[in-house]
Amino acid sequence: MEFINEFGGILIKGTMETLYMTFASVLISYLFGLPMGVLLVVTEDNHIMPSKTINRILGTIVNITRSVPFIILLIAVVPFTRMVVGTAIGSKAAVVPLVIGATPFVARMVESSLKELDKGIIEAAASMGCSNMEIIYKVMIPESMPSLTLGSSITTITLIGYSAMAGVIGAGGLGDLAIRYGYYRYESELMLVTIVILVVIVQAIQFAGNHVSKKINRLY
Repeated sequence: MEFINEFGGILIKGTMETLYMTFASVLISYLFGLPMGVLLVVTEDNHIMPSKTINRILGTIVNITRSVPFIILLIAVVPFTRMVVGTAIGSKAAVVPLVIGATPFVARMVESSLKELDKGIIEAAASMGCSNMEIIYKVMIPESMPSLTLGSSITTITLIGYSAMAGVIGAGGLGDLAIRYGYYRYESELMLVTIVILVVIVQAIQFAGNHVSKKINRLY
């Protein structure tokens, strides 16, 4: 009871901040990463919109961004974060580096999902007179939905880990609590509780992702 009275409020606040950072970042990352992933696939040789130039440029950008460790990216983009949201501290500010770090990851996840498609389905759609955009939005993405759903759950779980690291720069959330109280003040009980909460969140997201993916798979 004493623990709840002392830390209950900040644990609830930290959990809400972590969920906000994670899901806001996932949503924005997919707005950018989904089109990038689609372009990485359709601009390949022998696909519907072959373009070596676009494919190489986009692939290089994705590879370079993915190769930067997130903890370094957090610090490197502080000036850009301050320019976009007016501050480099807090949950809202943390969304900026989270999106930058997650977008190339999303692009590769989408690329991997779309590459699992049987090319015969795409060829059949093309032979029926479907335009390139119709093939992408009416064939490729719907047919890949089970895999894309699993990929989104993996992305979300990855961003939970990233959001914990964002606590290093005062982003708030459970990572910030773990650093301030668990590391600096040696509050091992609070540290353990934050770990348990993170594990529960991750398990819930994984379960939901698997469940939705199976449901969609039955539909198709």
